[in-house]
Amino acid sequence: MKVFKKLENLPPIPNAILTIGSFDGVHKGHQKILSQVSDLARSEKGESVVVTFHPHPRHVLSPDTPNFKLITTVEEKAALLANYGIDNVIVVPFAPSFYQQSPRAYIEDFLIDRFNPRWVVIGYDHRFGNQRKGSIEDLRKYEAKGIFKLLEIERQEVEDIAVSSTKIRNALLKGAVEKAAQLLGHPFSLSGKVTHGQRIGHTLGYPTANIELAEPNKLIPVYGIYAVNICHHHQMYQGMLYIGDRPTLANHHNKTIEVNIFNFDQQIYGDQLRIDFVKFLRADQRFEGLDALKVQLGKDKVAALEVLN
Repeated sequence: MKVFKKLENLPPIPNAILTIGSFDGVHKGHQKILSQVSDLARSEKGESVVVTFHPHPRHVLSPDTPNFKLITTVEEKAALLANYGIDNVIVVPFAPSFYQQSPRAYIEDFLIDRFNPRWVVIGYDHRFGNQRKGSIEDLRKYEAKGIFKLLEIERQEVEDIAVSSTKIRNALLKGAVEKAAQLLGHPFSLSGKVTHGQRIGHTLGYPTANIELAEPNKLIPVYGIYAVNICHHHQMYQGMLYIGDRPTLANHHNKTIEVNIFNFDQQIYGDQLRIDFVKFLRADQRFEGLDALKVQLGKDKVAALEVLN
């Protein structure tokens, strides 16, 4: 799969079957659309194209809703789209030069000139252009001229996608990562760089890798301990993840995301990890001291292994 983060100098895409959207989470509802796009690409002997955006349009057009968090970062989304068989991902910078263009310019200069699509697969309520004045009816005029074919995603399917996204976010904020995985069709994950911590876990016999997220708007599940799988350099490991502000440590009340990787002793500072959530084990809590915390971590590891195995 090819990923393009600039619109300039896009190579020609033969018989492009194109769909447009945020695709946050790339969940089961999205996957139905992706399947249609892939099937059309095969039948037309062309290539599938997903056009998505960064930053998310809601962060630009509705900045007064700061609690809106992303299920997937751009990189996570691209990796998932590759897994679901998409040939090309175009990440459009969601800047005024893009969203303030007229509907006509959007269709002619953006869709047609840049992609020359064979098919455009789009939701019934898709809006575009300056003040979102463009609609699917504008696209139908070009279909009538034979410039491209249009496949409309039905109202029920579009609404199901929105409901699913909301349900996934709500589930994650409650720690219901198994429910989120059911709706996603894959585990919810966090990706980030390993940074230096205070090495307190190391002194307790449970060394942890502190994770620094690159995307500030990434959704973080509720505080607690989770059974997780960890991907490092394409190798999978088992472990347990902590999200919280370390209430047992009097001088360290800062929010942290740290993972204890089982049977692992490599130096990985600066490396990227992907952490797949499997099950919420318990809520964050304060212990009387480090000895009590160490005992609980032993119990957490046993519980995590029971789940993971």
